[in-house]
Amino acid sequence: MDKRAIIEPAAHIKNISEYYFSVKLAEVARMNAEGKDVISLGVGAPDRMPSPETIDTLCEAARRPDVHAYQPYTGIPELRKAYAGWYGEHYGVKLSSDEVLPLIGSKEGILHISMTFLNYGDAVLVPNPGYPTYRSVSELLRAHVIEYDLLEENDWLPDFDALERLDLSRVKLMWVNYPNMPTGKNGSEELFRQLVEFGKKHGIVICHDNPYSFILNDRPLSILSVEGARDICIELNSLSKSHNMSGWRMGLLASNPQFVQWVLKAKSNIDSGQFKPMQLATVAALQNSREWHDGMNRIYAERRLWAEKIMELMGCRYDRHQVGLFVWGKLPESVSSSKAFIDEILYGAHVFITPGVIFGSNGEGYVRISLGSSAEKMEQAYERIKKMYHC
Repeated sequence: MDKRAIIEPAAHIKNISEYYFSVKLAEVARMNAEGKDVISLGVGAPDRMPSPETIDTLCEAARRPDVHAYQPYTGIPELRKAYAGWYGEHYGVKLSSDEVLPLIGSKEGILHISMTFLNYGDAVLVPNPGYPTYRSVSELLRAHVIEYDLLEENDWLPDFDALERLDLSRVKLMWVNYPNMPTGKNGSEELFRQLVEFGKKHGIVICHDNPYSFILNDRPLSILSVEGARDICIELNSLSKSHNMSGWRMGLLASNPQFVQWVLKAKSNIDSGQFKPMQLATVAALQNSREWHDGMNRIYAERRLWAEKIMELMGCRYDRHQVGLFVWGKLPESVSSSKAFIDEILYGAHVFITPGVIFGSNGEGYVRISLGSSAEKMEQAYERIKKMYHC
């Protein structure tokens, strides 16, 4: 008789699911291995190259003999200075180097912020719909997740009256994200002022996730531009979407020096810095010209036209004023399940789009199309879906 003890994972691992795209993209990969040539309009991953100056700087720096050692946990001084300068130029926010902490992508920052501020049993305000990692990281740390509703009838904005009716006694963090993913709703100075006031009133750290502000958006905004925001706010940003550097994992956190130092305590016990040539290349990327960004937005604008055509072909309603890397659409009333709907498209037309329900229950009845594929691929996707509907 085998008397070996049964080994099981921790309870917090049992209680979270594998990331949706991890599972679904494995299925797409199997279909492609079978020769089905799936067009993926699901993940928000830019398909274009970083700027030539970024690539050249990386290659030149990597040939140097003095760049291959461990690097500072706070990033090299040149990078912190460049991030601060970028915020001043594009957001009108003056930052010092000690108010900036480079990150291995902003997703890492969600974990580090949560580890820094949450005790066991503390509560976190998480948007529904919203980026799934806000919830999963909170659950990994055994925090209590309190959802707050984002609804189309409220223009996908927080309802502050409803927030005030919640039990906020244990809430330490609130996650917000504008331009919003998945809905494409843009932020505003008024919204950010309300969030800062709410955070100060209740002693809640407002964590603003801001990776989409340069895509199809004429006026990038930072919550840190609001007077007094740095007292209560942390902003995450990233070069993944804005600079075509998703695989590089280059991001940052900006806040007051005390918050930055607290987060650094957690971060310094987990990683050992970032490859110096990548940091130097990021300095170059942060100096990209306005013409480079304008050129990328012309490409995204063309793709957006095809995404809108696909939405209309599927009978979806959408807001033409959305910004960011996606188009978010409302499914016809006759559709009861966004997952079942996208599976019909996947298996019938070999096109993968994202069901809204993966972002929360308020996302049911919606779908999201990424602009991360070429206009040619999106046109092919349109023709495939059109053929499926009319065959």
